Amino acid sequence: LKMSEQIHTEPPVQNKSAMAAMHRLGSVARHVGASQCLGPNSVQARKASLNAIAQAQLDAAKQAGTYKRERVITTPQRASIRTRERGDTDVLNFCANNYLGLSDSPEIIEAAKSTMDSHGFGMSSVRFICGTQDIHKDLEKQLAEFHGMEDSILFPSGFDANAGLYEAILTEEDAVLSDSLNHASMIDGIRLCKAKRFRYEHLNLTDLEAKLKEAEGCRIKLVATDGVFSMDGDIAPLDKIKALCDKYGAYLMIDECHGTGHLGKTGRGTPEIFGVQPDIITTTLGKALGGATGGYAAGSKEVVDLLRNKARTYLFSNSVAPAVVGASLKVLELMRENPARLVAIKENTRYFRDAMKEAGFEISGHPDCPIAPVMLYDDKLCSQFADEMLAHNIYVIGFSFPVVPRGKARIRVQLSAAHTRPQLEQTVDAFVAVGKKLGVLK
Repeated sequence: LKMSEQIHTEPPVQNKSAMAAMHRLGSVARHVGASQCLGPNSVQARKASLNAIAQAQLDAAKQAGTYKRERVITTPQRASIRTRERGDTDVLNFCANNYLGLSDSPEIIEAAKSTMDSHGFGMSSVRFICGTQDIHKDLEKQLAEFHGMEDSILFPSGFDANAGLYEAILTEEDAVLSDSLNHASMIDGIRLCKAKRFRYEHLNLTDLEAKLKEAEGCRIKLVATDGVFSMDGDIAPLDKIKALCDKYGAYLMIDECHGTGHLGKTGRGTPEIFGVQPDIITTTLGKALGGATGGYAAGSKEVVDLLRNKARTYLFSNSVAPAVVGASLKVLELMRENPARLVAIKENTRYFRDAMKEAGFEISGHPDCPIAPVMLYDDKLCSQFADEMLAHNIYVIGFSFPVVPRGKARIRVQLSAAHTRPQLEQTVDAFVAVGKKLGVLK
């Protein structure tokens, strides 16, 4: 199974310096082998076995251009931020998963503070020992109702929800059918289970049907797909996938991390767009729903109860912190009472996508998706373009191999309900200016 948000494949050496780094890595490996003669517990052998190998790999990553450096933000997460690198200069942020603009909401911050006063800072326990408070059960009930499910279960993160799901509910008698560009957390979770694994080509319904036929005879056939694919901004055709599931007696599981809270008429995500109800949903509190931490799975009472008893990422992880739970309850309340943010994210998405296309850029993905990849295709150009945008005080990130397939470099723009029209216009103007400077636009 291919990893979509981590590494597509081992990057080949691109230049002499990268090749030299890889040769150093081989030399270190040979040195480590020789050092074993000194004894596996000698100080010299231990140092060579860990630090030297790690440094050689880091050197190779830097030479290949795949080493990741973190920019440091000195303000709350919001549409306009400041970074340590840019000092007191305000920078427009188009990188965050802050789709509803709730990450710095005063009401949510106050709800978190109030919950710490009433329920404490942390639980110091897993859920089944002494880590379940009344607010945890309240939130799980409201999340289940939000998705039209019987029950839900909180996990430390959306990644953990996926990592714990498949092993808990599937055995060697079963089959899981996964889109080739599913999120890394789904891929890792599937690797942990004993079910037969089938990977179908991205959004290819013909290939999915062929794989469903191959899986005939399995006790449970589970089709697993992202609702929104975060690198490409495209949306799975859930109505057609659900029809195939019904035809072949399969179940449908959707990762809704990039859809929950902002897609669909009321923010119920991609199932609401297509009018379908999946059997299982996994998603997160860490994006549109406040952007903190925590994830959850929703489904039937039986499936959720099985996860409570068997999902290792639930059983052996601390409870979600009370402040996050209380703030998340406030998020759901705000969404019920005021749909203005839903309207804003949809309007901002349409404006940006239309304006960029009119300017001459190629924007991939679904027209309603606030993930708007600006396709540049060239890795070096993509990195240079992002640096030039920062000089215009626009914070965007270029994605190139191995995060995306070779030759598919792009700048992933993410819209938020918190962005104003002047900020969007400023960003489009900056894209046009940099595009002309670098020869992307005429």
